[in-house]
Amino acid sequence: MAVLRAFGIEASLPAGFGGRIFVRPKVGGEEPYPVAHFATFWLPEEVGDFGGGAVTSMRPTDIFAVLFEYGPDALGKALFARQGMPGPLSVGDFRPTVLRRGLPAHVGTQWVFTEAGRPFTFYAVLGAQALAPQLVPSVNQLLATLRVQPPGGVPAGPGGGTAPWN
Repeated sequence: MAVLRAFGIEASLPAGFGGRIFVRPKVGGEEPYPVAHFATFWLPEEVGDFGGGAVTSMRPTDIFAVLFEYGPDALGKALFARQGMPGPLSVGDFRPTVLRRGLPAHVGTQWVFTEAGRPFTFYAVLGAQALAPQLVPSVNQLLATLRVQPPGGVPAGPGGGTAPWN
């Protein structure tokens, strides 16, 4: 089992998953925060934070997931009131209307929360709604391995972690 660890985020990848944890380069006055991508298919280098440029190439049996961190100014906002990582998820948690871009047969879920004093969104897409009963357990395996350190334990600067795509 590959373990990814960077920027105070850790994931032990379930069988069939690859992943990367990174911080996008700073653009203008924007302060970027860590993004973690996980997928059961190869992801190109240039992928939008929430899968743009990748989810369109998913097969029915594929999963894409992202753990996206927001800045500390999001803390205390009603949107981030939920404490702790989501899970376990059910088939009913995945719906076509959650997708950032409607794709035939795909379904997604999105959870906004605070973990270890850090604000996040967990977003996941399944390649086929009909296969959700088989795919959701793999998403739950991934969620069960995600760990986040409090802000003081997050290393600064460039870098990141990757694990091979299958």
